[in-house]
Amino acid sequence: MISMANSTQELEAFKANLGEFSEQAPEIENFLGFVESAEATETLDRKTKELMSLAIGVAVRCEPCILWHTDAALDAGASPEEVDDALKVAVAMGGGPALAYATKAHQVLQELSE
Repeated sequence: MISMANSTQELEAFKANLGEFSEQAPEIENFLGFVESAEATETLDRKTKELMSLAIGVAVRCEPCILWHTDAALDAGASPEEVDDALKVAVAMGGGPALAYATKAHQVLQELSE
């Protein structure tokens, strides 16, 4: 379980582990290719897709997803207020468990926004 005590370090460790895993399992590269095509900006812009991905990550309680997509949403130009708005939608859809993970996501947001 990710502690989220230092979001930047946790995110970099996750990226390194993902790269290592995908080198060992070429099938993962195929999946990552699909993800890349799904995230292409044909109709929705990147910021919108990252906010959606973050909200889904919160709703399904995926800590690495929260780290990844909070960072990606900020990188795509999302403001902290927009991220918090997406977190509210996640809580509305996911209830109490999503609230617990939205709180973690807000902590990540604060750390990555510094």
